[in-house]
Amino acid sequence: MYSLNVPVPGPVAKLAVEIARDLPDAHHRVRGGHTLGVKRLVGDTDSYYHLESKVRELLVGQPPFESRITSIEYFPDAPTGSSPVVYLAVESPELERLHRKLAETFEPLDEIEGDGYTPHVTIARGGSLERAQAVAAREIEPYTWTVNELIFWDSERIQPVSSVSLPA
Repeated sequence: MYSLNVPVPGPVAKLAVEIARDLPDAHHRVRGGHTLGVKRLVGDTDSYYHLESKVRELLVGQPPFESRITSIEYFPDAPTGSSPVVYLAVESPELERLHRKLAETFEPLDEIEGDGYTPHVTIARGGSLERAQAVAAREIEPYTWTVNELIFWDSERIQPVSSVSLPA
């Protein structure tokens, strides 16, 4: 499956790795493996090139936008995969607008996209609910950055396939 993601800046990835150390019984992402999902690209074709072309058309005119991590939070029962999921919460009205726009063309996955979309950077999955709650109770220094690039992500190979600079 492919998705459109925001690359996570170094300071955000570093923070996620530091927080993950306090969740030793959970599966965490290694530095460089963190992204911020905009929209999974589920369509009527399996052709990556068709999906990318369709997304690039929708991105025409998309300006750079701000995103901000604000807190550590968790999903106690994730709709897919292991739980709990500890994450960095992201505030970004433009990111949410872009997600809605893409969801008009690419069908939203139940519970995690569309109305259920929660912009976040996953820190760790699984492990102890009590540890997740304790970590999420911590305060962090908010961090704001400008998103000036989006990446097409291959979830099977866990790597970017291509990118698009903003403004598109």
